[in-house]
Amino acid sequence: MHQATAGSLASLGGETMGTRWSARVAARPGADLHALHAGIQQQLDRVVAQMSTWEPGSDISRYRRAPAGTWRELPEEFAAVLDCALEVAAASDGAFDPTVGPLVDLWGFGSAGTPRRVPAAADIARERARCGWRLLQRRDADRALLQPGGVQLDLSAIAKGHGADLAAAHLRARGIAAALVEVGGEIRGYGRKPDGEPWRVLVESAADERAADEHAADEHAGADELPPRVLVLEDAAVATSGDRWHRFDQDRARYAHTIDPRTGTPVADAAASVTVVAGDAMHADAWATALTVMGAAAGLAFARGHGLAARFVVRDGTGLSESMTPEFQAYLAT
Repeated sequence: MHQATAGSLASLGGETMGTRWSARVAARPGADLHALHAGIQQQLDRVVAQMSTWEPGSDISRYRRAPAGTWRELPEEFAAVLDCALEVAAASDGAFDPTVGPLVDLWGFGSAGTPRRVPAAADIARERARCGWRLLQRRDADRALLQPGGVQLDLSAIAKGHGADLAAAHLRARGIAAALVEVGGEIRGYGRKPDGEPWRVLVESAADERAADEHAADEHAGADELPPRVLVLEDAAVATSGDRWHRFDQDRARYAHTIDPRTGTPVADAAASVTVVAGDAMHADAWATALTVMGAAAGLAFARGHGLAARFVVRDGTGLSESMTPEFQAYLAT
């Protein structure tokens, strides 16, 4: 999809990673929109080829199948994403863990095709033994990663953000002065629009809304809706994690797709949504997941203590309530 819009902005879009991507681009008159579209799609296709557990031939799938004790050389982008994942894993004390793949599959949220149901405690214990970010050993000389045996990387909580960053970097490299890129809800913006205004992004205000460019947002009022929150992004990224996009119910209990690697089970007190603003979408994406895993109260306390720009939306008896760190409030439009 590519079309010109008002104010010398062009809209591009397509599909990737089981979701959609879009870009609003400050393109010069006569710019080759087809080439820009193809370039963004190429960047995102490379993420899929390297990091999709749904693609048997991807680098991450080949690593999963690698024999114990073997080293696998990683592509440069893959290595950069893994570095970020391990950074957040260490800083969050394992709330974010790129080796959570076996548990994601066990609960039916992964690519293995396992039914979504509550597994037996023994099965959870068995799969937990295969997880743990400290199991990963890197060899810097050739970006190689050791497969100790049975480790299954899962970068789905960071790859879409990385894709948004790659797309934005591609547009910058092609001389685009300003763009707002979204990949499955993870957003990267830079520069100012042709009218001199910064990008403004509407953060979800209802229970089933995703973050979106404010001009494309659907703002129908609802009984449990919070006041709309608009973020100003001049050179920043925003990502949202929540418990409602993939979940199942069993025995009157709801199980969300966000697995706590520290327990092997879905997060019990997950916020309805956690939104994080950061310098790049890869970090925003990872931290939104880590804070969700921590739980609403502990996650908010961690964000406040570590200076993260975060907003938590929590269900209470009457609907939804929100809490924001000062760093998040600083991005709000006035």
